[in-house]
Amino acid sequence: MDMMDDNLHEECGVFGIFGHEDAAKLSYFALLSLQHRGQEAAGIVSVDDGSMYNHRGLGLLTDVFSGNEVEQLKGDAAIGHVRYSTAGSNTLQNAQPLTFGNIDGNLAIGHNGNLVNAHSLRVLLERQGSLFQSTSDTEVVAHLIARAGRGSLLESIHEAVRMIKGGFAFVFLSDTQLIALRDPFGLRPLAIGKLGDAYVVASESCAFETINAEFVRDVEPGETVVIDKDGLTSYPGTTRTQRAMCTFEHIYFARPDSDIDGWNVHSVRKDLGRILAREHGVEADIVIGVPDSSISAAAGYAEESHIPFEMGLVKNKYIARTFIQPSPEMRDAGVRMKLNAVRSVVEGKRVILIDDSIVRGTTSRRIVSLLRDAGATEVHVRISSPPYKNPCHYGIDTSAKKQLIAATHSLEEMRDEIGADTLSFLSVSELMTAFGFEPNTRYPFCNACFTGDYPTEVYETDKLQNESRKQGVTQ
Repeated sequence: MDMMDDNLHEECGVFGIFGHEDAAKLSYFALLSLQHRGQEAAGIVSVDDGSMYNHRGLGLLTDVFSGNEVEQLKGDAAIGHVRYSTAGSNTLQNAQPLTFGNIDGNLAIGHNGNLVNAHSLRVLLERQGSLFQSTSDTEVVAHLIARAGRGSLLESIHEAVRMIKGGFAFVFLSDTQLIALRDPFGLRPLAIGKLGDAYVVASESCAFETINAEFVRDVEPGETVVIDKDGLTSYPGTTRTQRAMCTFEHIYFARPDSDIDGWNVHSVRKDLGRILAREHGVEADIVIGVPDSSISAAAGYAEESHIPFEMGLVKNKYIARTFIQPSPEMRDAGVRMKLNAVRSVVEGKRVILIDDSIVRGTTSRRIVSLLRDAGATEVHVRISSPPYKNPCHYGIDTSAKKQLIAATHSLEEMRDEIGADTLSFLSVSELMTAFGFEPNTRYPFCNACFTGDYPTEVYETDKLQNESRKQGVTQ
């Protein structure tokens, strides 16, 4: 990862369907709606009468499936994946779904999340003779399943899952079953839908809308669902834990039209903006949001404060991600190509700029500079989340702690660093108010990136491995 990149990066998106004659085609359309979760690789695997068909590659879904590849994926069951490489490098070997075959049949695996003990398990498996074809932590799970040697695939999967720690949502496809499961804390999202007689599962409910499927419910933390010719069977989790869903799904990652664990993403973001206006208000002429994830919060701030909401920043969605540019000068140009200030809107105005987070501060500084260059007389930055002080170990690719501006700077130092007139963040209790929780209660969310209170044990060897990767050290 190029550490000049200043964004939080999506984890991955998974999708599965069982019992529909157009399984691969529907998987393709569903993955299009999950593309925001990962843009580095994509793939679909289908199964038909004991044979598996797969196609995967690097790049956007439309690049990977640019010809008639979807039509060649036969069968009435399929799983798909879009990937951002939070664990393992961005190579074809790491593109998912991963496929395996043995005397018991075929198996394909798609995974969203990150295992905090993957490195430790990989070392153990290699010492026992396992040979790995990729650097993905997903392959670790495949080896654990193969070594479990239980009577059924489901029993082998459960045996493997008992050994892994972290945030995960898995979809497994065999010759006869689609199996989906979610980690015991519910860190990563997973939902169930229905399309006619077929069942579907996806990282976000927005995928169901795309294919005209009906949202049924979320997969519960620790739950496993098995879908086969007899329908859907649920196996509740056996490990009692405190639910700890990642709050950044609602703050930033998920699409605003998705519903996750009972909350609509757009509504939550709008409430975050309202809370910002009530608790961190400032006099100004207009409110603008950084597109796209902060638009809902900006609208909420404007409604609550009665300050007009304006489209003061415009995003060019067809420009490549800025962190791949080879020099600071070109990165600055990349930011300006990707994001433009609307001079006629901001010139001569006191501007409230709403954003969802500040990671390293470089992007915020460039956006504030864009607004000043376009004639804004004041720029007041309001962040619809608490200060981001700790790296995530569960599937969000963030900087190492020493590169997170909130971990090394005071509020006033951050304000000065990004060049804003004022700067304010939500507190954790204010953030939780948007979900309807009273302050100082036990929240069913993971807020470790703000508080450092991780819901699982973080294994030291794996933590050091992750930190080295986040700092750009080759493993």
